[in-house]
Amino acid sequence: MYMNWMKLSWNMGMLALESQKVIALRLAKLSIGGKGGSQEATDMVSEKVAAAGQAAVSLATGRSAVAVTKQYRKKVRSNLRRLRK
Repeated sequence: MYMNWMKLSWNMGMLALESQKVIALRLAKLSIGGKGGSQEATDMVSEKVAAAGQAAVSLATGRSAVAVTKQYRKKVRSNLRRLRK
């Protein structure tokens, strides 16, 4: 039981840090504008809707909060790798 709280705390902390990096990179891309910025804005909105829906389904079907935050972190890290290119 204790380990689940530790895993959840770790995942939430890392999710917050990784998300801030993605936000910074996205803001830079949006500020440049053009097709890349416009596409990033569109992708950002659609990704958020999809991720929220996926998390809701995961929780509704009995997955743990630890599993859901790991799922979110995977998406955030994917965005981070893509935006760093």
